[in-house]
Amino acid sequence: MAISQRLTLILAAALASIPLPSHAEDNMSQTIKDQQAHPYVGMWVTKDGRIRQELLPNGRYDEARGTRESAYQGRYVVTGTHIDYWDDTGFTADGTFVSPDVLHHGGMVFYRRK
Repeated sequence: MAISQRLTLILAAALASIPLPSHAEDNMSQTIKDQQAHPYVGMWVTKDGRIRQELLPNGRYDEARGTRESAYQGRYVVTGTHIDYWDDTGFTADGTFVSPDVLHHGGMVFYRRK
C-alpha cells in the first residue's frame, strides 16, 4: 500500500472518531424532521397502476413496476415542489410536484393514492 493511501486511511479513521458538535447533530435532526414533514409522503401511482412509488417519511422510496415489488429503492429529497432521487444502484432522477396530488417524474405522471 502506498504511503498516500495509508495516510488517507489514518486520516479517515481519526476523523471518524471525532464526535460531532451538538449543533451539527441538531442540524441533522432538523433536516430529518423537515424531510418527514413535507406534504408528499405516501403512495404515488401511474394512471394505469403499473408503476407505484411510495415516498416514505424517512427519506427513502420504494418503487414497484407491474408484478415486480421493490423494483427500485433509494433515497429522495424534496425541496419545495422539486424531488431528487438517488437509487441504491447509483441511478439518479428528479421530478416536480405540479399540484398536491400530481407528480411528473421520468416522463410519467403519478397521482397520489389516497
